[in-house]
Amino acid sequence: MRHFLTLLSHETRMLLVSPATYIAATLFLAFMGLIFTKILEIYSGTPQEHSPASVYFQLFWLPACVMVPLLTMKCIAEERRLGTIETLLTTPVTTTEVVLAKFGAAYFLYSALWGSTVGFFYILRKFSGDARFLDSGPLLGGFLFIAISGLFFVAIGVFASSVTSNQSVAGILGCVMLATLILGGNALSDSTWLEQGVLKPAKSVIEYAHVFGHRDDFTRGVIDTRHLLFYFSGTALALIFSILSVEAKLLHS
Repeated sequence: MRHFLTLLSHETRMLLVSPATYIAATLFLAFMGLIFTKILEIYSGTPQEHSPASVYFQLFWLPACVMVPLLTMKCIAEERRLGTIETLLTTPVTTTEVVLAKFGAAYFLYSALWGSTVGFFYILRKFSGDARFLDSGPLLGGFLFIAISGLFFVAIGVFASSVTSNQSVAGILGCVMLATLILGGNALSDSTWLEQGVLKPAKSVIEYAHVFGHRDDFTRGVIDTRHLLFYFSGTALALIFSILSVEAKLLHS
């Protein structure tokens, strides 16, 4: 892993000059700004039981399903299309270093964009003069959930980019995979037909992978080691499959 930091620096610079990065950032900040504005309108009208931070993270899935594919769709697919991935791997670097560097750069920008929204709550606290609007528990728990789940989401995006040489296909595939994981799991978790007979084990698996349930636990301050294991193991598997996918393509080229 001697060349990892050099590759990470290079991949970060490449993302910073990519138009897709700025499209993702603009869409994300505009969307989260609209959500925050709507929250302020609701809370200024009638008292609410939950803190603004708890409500803020309820629509985390939409930026994740859109922003992650935009950040990752080019990382391997474009290099494969241009033939530069083969040239890169003829240098003294390994496939693992290349994939991890691309993953690290995308995750850094994903985290940085979410981190920039902390300013929304600072502005709210500054101008409202009410510390109750800045509930540190749900706020810290929510951003911790974003940071940990983001590892898995970005790894899925990298994997989607590793299986095709078309960045548009990679973006669509990544979006579909993330939507299936997040929204599909949420829909199936409420299905009563899964509670019958031989389908009960599948119900347990779906509940274990219920991302919305994980979010609720984090914003309540409940850090379950099973949730951490799910995201860390999922991240590792997605990156391993990405490395194997790149290796397989190289062997058949």
